[in-house]
Amino acid sequence: MTNYLIIPGLGNSGPQHWQTWFESTGKNFTRVEQKEWDAPVCEDWIARIDKAISAYDPATVVLIGHSLGCLTIVHWANQYKRTIKGALLVAPSDAEADVYTFPAKGFAPIPRNKLDFKSIIVASSNDVWVSLDRSTYFARCWGSELINIGEAGHINSASGHYQWHEGLALLQQHFPAG
Repeated sequence: MTNYLIIPGLGNSGPQHWQTWFESTGKNFTRVEQKEWDAPVCEDWIARIDKAISAYDPATVVLIGHSLGCLTIVHWANQYKRTIKGALLVAPSDAEADVYTFPAKGFAPIPRNKLDFKSIIVASSNDVWVSLDRSTYFARCWGSELINIGEAGHINSASGHYQWHEGLALLQQHFPAG
């Protein structure tokens, strides 16, 4: 059985967010809770991921990141070097961009190493927090498959992604539950 760990970004994913909906779709979806959602420290966030993964056989774990959660996954992979089943990285924020002025510590520089597991980046052509060129660059660096879903904003509730059936279908296609 696949164990899906949800890794929200800055501010957590609220009740209208697709990650919250994913969590409600099955008992094998679990959110990784952080102590500090609004002024995160990368080391703290990646330690929480590693602790959550330690409850499972890593070969059964798929991490589902959004925004800063994607960078957290990449930092975790870079530091802990554990092989998992895979990761779905949706709208990875570009913490190195001038527009990224949030109080997040330790997320930049962004690791450029190839991930040791299968990964999919889902990107939008009009995301204000990461350009499509940057998402494409991250995909090349991390060895990820890139899926451009067009003009979808930051792929969150603000851009209308609530019960994101297409995202769940992508997850099941690339990382089946069985």
